[in-house]
Amino acid sequence: MDQQDPIEWQARTLRSWHLAILRFALTRDNADWLGMLAIAHEIDRLGHRENEQADFDFFRRTSTRLCAAILHPKEIGAETLLQQYLARIDDAELKRAVAAALNVEHREQASARRRSKAYSASWRTPGLPSRQRA
Repeated sequence: MDQQDPIEWQARTLRSWHLAILRFALTRDNADWLGMLAIAHEIDRLGHRENEQADFDFFRRTSTRLCAAILHPKEIGAETLLQQYLARIDDAELKRAVAAALNVEHREQASARRRSKAYSASWRTPGLPSRQRA
């Protein structure tokens, strides 16, 4: 049997969790919620034997909170939670897809756009025309 790298397996499982959250954000279907929780449970159990009780429940708790924030985005703290979740996603394409599905603009993207305009304006010399008009 082909042995796979544990780090690669963990990375793929984490990506599956992100994709399950994306799917739930799009469908808001109970089956997708249960699928996301199953993946979260699997991640929380990493490093534990089959019959051992896992005390670690970060991904299950986070999944439950994210689902609540997705279903009730106007609740207090929901937008902050979604922003924090987006900040943890390393893959830029996945981050954009999740942000679009959640209808949330990621703060890093917004601040980068504002910064680029201010940065380009700082190089203008007063009184000289821009290159486009020259």
